[in-house]
Formats: sequence, C-alpha cells, structure tokens
Amino acid sequence: MMEKSLRRFVLFNLSAALAVLSAGGQSASFIIAQHGKPVGTAEVTFTSTPKGYDTTSVVRVAMQGLNYNISKTERLTAANHLLHVQLSATVNNSAVNITATPDSAQFLLNISANGRSSTTRLALHPAAVFLADFDPGALDTLLALGVTQNNRDLWAIIPKQSPGPDGSQQAASIVPIQLATYADEQGTLDGKPIAVHHLVATIAGARTELFSGPANQLLQAELPQQGFAVVLKGFVLTPPAKPSAPPAD
Repeated sequence: MMEKSLRRFVLFNLSAALAVLSAGGQSASFIIAQHGKPVGTAEVTFTSTPKGYDTTSVVRVAMQGLNYNISKTERLTAANHLLHVQLSATVNNSAVNITATPDSAQFLLNISANGRSSTTRLALHPAAVFLADFDPGALDTLLALGVTQNNRDLWAIIPKQSPGPDGSQQAASIVPIQLATYADEQGTLDGKPIAVHHLVATIAGARTELFSGPANQLLQAELPQQGFAVVLKGFVLTPPAKPSAPPAD
C-alpha cells in the first residue's frame, strides 16, 4: 500500500508539468536535442489502471545519419514492476519489434529484426526498467523506482545487441543501474522558478544526468550519446554557480 500511494503521489502530482488527458491519465511532451539543436520529439502518457499503470512512449529523431522512431507500450504494477512491454521501432529504415514479459524466474523477450526472429531470456529483477534510447517514459519510471527502492537494486533491460558472457552477440541484456543523488539545482518551467533534483544514473559504465522536479517527474536528461539531451517542453535548467558535487556521507 505504501508503494502504491507513493507512486500515485509521483504520478498525480505532475500537474505543474503535465497536461491532464482524462481521468487517471497524464501526458508530457519533450524535445530531443543534440548540442542544443532540436532533432526530435517524444511524447509520454501515463494512465492509472485497477492493477497499476499503463504507459506509452512515442519517440521520433530525424537527423543526418539517424532516422529513429519508436512506439512503446508498457503495463506496470502499482510498484512500477514490468508486466508487459510491446515496442515497435524503425532505425534507419530497419524495422524492429519486441515483446517482453516476465516468465517464471526470467524475463522473456521475443525479438523480430532484419527479417529474423529470436528469443532472449534474461535474469528477472523486479526493479527493472526497459530502457530504449531517448525514451523519457523509461527515465520517469526509473525515477519513481529510485524513490521506492532508495536508489538500490535497480536494473536496465537494454534492447540492443551486446557481447554475451561467452563473447557471442546477444540481442538484449540486463545490467545494474547505479543511481546517485547530487546537490539540488534550479530551473524554470514555463517561465516560473522550479526546484530541480539532480541525479546521475550509471548504466553499463555510461553516465546519464537526470534532472527532476519536486514530484520526481523528469525535467531533463543528458544522455551518454554525444551531445544529446531530452528536455521537457518549457523547462530551462539554470546553470549552477559551480559544478555540483555529491553530498558528503
């Protein structure tokens, strides 16, 4: 009950940043930029259900060398644990479709790409985020899990090829996330001052800078890909007077 109430606090207190779609549903719009230049957009929708939450992410990036489109739907429990994921994507005109769901003690992914189908089984970790590139919905879920998990035992399901333990290529992987809290910063949302939390997620050795609002909603993410950022429309991060440092132990 405590986790469910906390998630509802995180979800339903987004009114300062999100537009209400319908009873129990909210959405947010993001700009994807590289070196400050807009190259894409992302739309995220959260809807409350009797058993938890449904989320939808639609991401589009169009730039030289990269034409990237995804549509992802998820079902989550009230504790933000994955029940089902459906992703359809095109990356430089190559189609990818993924269905993922917990299966006994594993996470089962059925993947169709380049005209081939495959099945991948990953270790099952309850506090796992299905982390597609440029997806602010996944980062919002990570922020909510960070609250309920006290930034511990967090995992990322990476739906792309990577070297397996035996050196062969595997279609997807699951890796731990180290989530650290840094000193708060400042910003504006639609021209009004807003307190900004600063966290850093280290995933497979790469850092993602996360900036969230008072209700832990995603405001901005600076991604490990060179120069990329995902920014909530209307949000501007105020540069700090000096570089942030982790709080003292």
